[in-house]
Amino acid sequence: MISFYPGPSQLDDAVEIALKKAVSTSMLSENHRSKRFEILYKTTIQTIRKKLSLPKSYTVLFASSATECWEIIAQSLIGNRNSLHLVNGAFGQKWFTYTQLLTNHAQVLNFGVDEYVPVSNFPQSPVICFTHNETSNGTYWPESALTQLRKNYPESLLVADATSSLGGIRINFEQADVWFASAQKCLGLPAGLAVLFLSPRAVDVARTLNHHSHYNALPSMLAMQAKLQTTHTPNVLGIFLLNEILSKRKHIRLIDKQTRTRMHRWISYFKKSKTYTPYVKNSSVQSPTVLCIHSNAANVRALKKLTTKNGYTLGEGYGALKENTFRIANFPALKQKHIKGLQKYLLNLI
Repeated sequence: MISFYPGPSQLDDAVEIALKKAVSTSMLSENHRSKRFEILYKTTIQTIRKKLSLPKSYTVLFASSATECWEIIAQSLIGNRNSLHLVNGAFGQKWFTYTQLLTNHAQVLNFGVDEYVPVSNFPQSPVICFTHNETSNGTYWPESALTQLRKNYPESLLVADATSSLGGIRINFEQADVWFASAQKCLGLPAGLAVLFLSPRAVDVARTLNHHSHYNALPSMLAMQAKLQTTHTPNVLGIFLLNEILSKRKHIRLIDKQTRTRMHRWISYFKKSKTYTPYVKNSSVQSPTVLCIHSNAANVRALKKLTTKNGYTLGEGYGALKENTFRIANFPALKQKHIKGLQKYLLNLI
């Protein structure tokens, strides 16, 4: 079965070999306070910097999921301060709702799916949160919008959920102070690991607020990271796999080009159909990594059933879009032969 589900999605081909290597080298039995684990931590950070062009000034931390990162950010970077959430989809809404429950100071500014992302004309806020790539509907923040947001709100801490974009497209990390993502999407890994990148300013904010009253408080995580360790028993397998898979991948500049070319072809492919059409009409905010396709509920159910029978898993619609859409992942782990195979099969159905 080839999975075009946008997370968890198709595993990178290199995962199987890397799993065997993790077992054969006894890395999975290693104490996470050992020198060997510290070497793995350091090596993985170096690989992330090299392959994803992460600036040396940004600190790398590991967590269990992007959802846990929401909690870490709310408790360690927002606290009793206000936060503003720029929301145009289900995952951005969930992040806002969760933060509101934890801090009681979160505010939301909603905008439409085909609306260019808001970069001005809203109140200043100490923390501005946004979903860089909204997996539920296939929209994203183009680089020009990030540049303008940074320019217009230079004093705000900008926080980006990059769960379905990190590893799939090039990101100028200096355009925000915090980036985080789960590993089961563009990074091509099993679920259970997340990465969290902090700018020097974000590190300073965490240390200034100095909140220590919860599990995985950032000051504690930062103190342990300085020793190449974690506050908890980490997902050693996930970290090992991340290092192995990234080290064998092309540089993100090349992956970015491939991702955008493939998405352009997918859009052109579905524009020929009168039954199944791209949900996002504004090309400037169309995600390069997640394509959302719209039709009536009966058509969507029928198409998903047929593709599953023939070895392809399409992504379910999400939230309010569950019945009338399906989603197609455009992640690096999917091979060109997988894409051509699905397109050939769909040709007589759409």
